[in-house]
Amino acid sequence: MWSRIVGAWLVAIVSAAWGGATGSAQAKRTVFDGVYTDAQAERGKNAYDKDCAFCHLEDLTGQGFAPGLVDDIFKHRWEDGTLGELFAIVKATMPQDKPETLSAATYADIVAYVLKVNKYPAGQEELKPDAEALKTVAFKK
Repeated sequence: MWSRIVGAWLVAIVSAAWGGATGSAQAKRTVFDGVYTDAQAERGKNAYDKDCAFCHLEDLTGQGFAPGLVDDIFKHRWEDGTLGELFAIVKATMPQDKPETLSAATYADIVAYVLKVNKYPAGQEELKPDAEALKTVAFKK
């Protein structure tokens, strides 16, 4: 169990060090451009409640080793990152007890829900479950 927790944090640190600084420089869009739909975020809420809320809590504030996914904690962590990096980390490390067991579409839905809770605007197209393509979407305007 500890090795998975440490592994998840290492993935986050390495991603931030390698991709975070350069990722937003390559980005063509931002999360403020409406990169998910309300319907997708609603599916994501259902998946989050089922697979994520136990550790990250229903209100996304986190507990213990599960970081908060909302407000300043989330926005500060991802301000220099890309949506592709977030998607890749969520997919590779969550759920903590069985990472990479959900479909890519479900991971995209969960990320859409996290974006909605953080008040990033919805758009007309769903967030695609493609980490490489999502690296062109920055968190900074």
